[in-house]
Amino acid sequence: MKYSLKLWGVLGIVLTLIISIPIISIFFIAISPDSNIWKHLISTVLPIYTANTLLLMLGNIICVCIIGIPTAWLVTSYTFFGRNFFSWALILPLAVPAYIIAFVYTDIMEYSGALQIFLRNLFNWNNAQDYWFPNIRSIGGAIFVMSFVLYPYVYLLCRSSFQHSSARFYEVSRTLGYNVWSTFFKLSLPLTRPALVIGCSLVMMETLADFGTVDFFSINTLTLAIFNVWLGMGNAAGAAQISLVILFFVFALLYFEKSARNRKEYHTTHGNNIFIRRNSLKGYKSFIAFLICFIPLLIGFIIPSMILFYYSLLTLDISFGVSYYKLILNSFSLSFIASIVTVLAAIVIASGQRLYGNKFIIFTRISLLGYAFPGAVLALGIIIPLAYIDNYIDKLFYSYFNISTGLILSGSIFALLFAYLIRFIAIGYGAIDSGYLNINKNIDMASISLGIGKFLTIKKIHIPLLKSSILIASIIVFVDTMKELPATLILRPFNFDTLATNVYQLASDELLEQSSLSALTIVLVGIVPLIFLTRKISNNKYFS
Repeated sequence: MKYSLKLWGVLGIVLTLIISIPIISIFFIAISPDSNIWKHLISTVLPIYTANTLLLMLGNIICVCIIGIPTAWLVTSYTFFGRNFFSWALILPLAVPAYIIAFVYTDIMEYSGALQIFLRNLFNWNNAQDYWFPNIRSIGGAIFVMSFVLYPYVYLLCRSSFQHSSARFYEVSRTLGYNVWSTFFKLSLPLTRPALVIGCSLVMMETLADFGTVDFFSINTLTLAIFNVWLGMGNAAGAAQISLVILFFVFALLYFEKSARNRKEYHTTHGNNIFIRRNSLKGYKSFIAFLICFIPLLIGFIIPSMILFYYSLLTLDISFGVSYYKLILNSFSLSFIASIVTVLAAIVIASGQRLYGNKFIIFTRISLLGYAFPGAVLALGIIIPLAYIDNYIDKLFYSYFNISTGLILSGSIFALLFAYLIRFIAIGYGAIDSGYLNINKNIDMASISLGIGKFLTIKKIHIPLLKSSILIASIIVFVDTMKELPATLILRPFNFDTLATNVYQLASDELLEQSSLSALTIVLVGIVPLIFLTRKISNNKYFS
């Protein structure tokens, strides 16, 4: 039993060290004296890349707060027409990747798009010189499309914070003479500050990780710079140095998020555990509340889904064929294998944390950093060490057996699975750890007292009790793997396409119609984990 227990701990530590390979690799590549181009980057493109990235992050934060906070407050505090529908439907834009939204709205809003054609016909305008129209392929356009996809992060967290605030606070506020607006700005917002900071941190991480949108809009951000410097200029060291800048932002965001969690000291006693009673809105107030909630859903989910469905019908004869089945097979098989590998690794780490407690916490935290890293950064940190190992194995086999092994690691799906493991293990761990919180530790003590041992306790007691958490973790990892674009673009084997890469390639060639079926498939699959989430919300009495 002790041997099995030690083996479990060693396995968790080894897994953590393996997951740390990309960070270590990027660091050593970046400090390589042979290709040090820091001065050149700083004097030329790095300030522009950094400024655009910060501007995009700032714009997204402002917009998601403008969208997410009012909708969360309305759904929590008021009853109006459509409120029950919006309470769960407002999270649906999470099912649509930002790059798909970008493709759709570019097709609608560019000069040859349906919207500008309609306006020219309506007002008898002849060309672009007769009127002004905002350029969708700009930082402003990127903020527009990304904010309507990312606002659910703020919506969900703020809604939870609003709902769990005691109604006694608001009753005291009213007795002190504060009206609804004063209560909202002076009481509700300060109480939800930690949740808001965490939501904004998630939005900024997603903004840092985005590649498809900024590449399609030709916005020079740090993530796009990695592709340009590495793949366009062939300078891996320069790309690694840009990656260090991104990692600096990532660690700064993680620090602020952790600080926000540590400062979350707003408590209510058991006797004050009275939750907000929703007020009823009538007439024009109900209509305004309806519009505030409907517009984000319309822009972020309904319009893109309808257009993708329409284009899919138009091009069904072209898109629905052997190539589509091959894309489905590649995407689903890759996502299925990735979900199994990732969830198994998450079980090892979560169980190690359960067995060893604080002794294991440093390894747990290191292993969960991958989700915060953009796919392009992970790809750079993975492919170079794997290529080095491939070359070493090839030389070894050629020397002794006169056989060339080729790129067995960096040229196969192994590299992709490795990237998905690092990128999404935090998701699997989060779901499984939340399941562990529902398993009383007295069960562990009772099991050990009966002579079963900790390892068999995990195998025979914990894992059966964690079945639902394991299923949820597997589904979420499956869906996120299907949507992942930058890491898949870089690390995929030759002649290996997925739904995400197919959408990107066709849309980049201005063939949105032909890419619609693949894009719609990604959206439909993305709805699956949201169904689980909405069911959980619906079963929670505080969210009903």
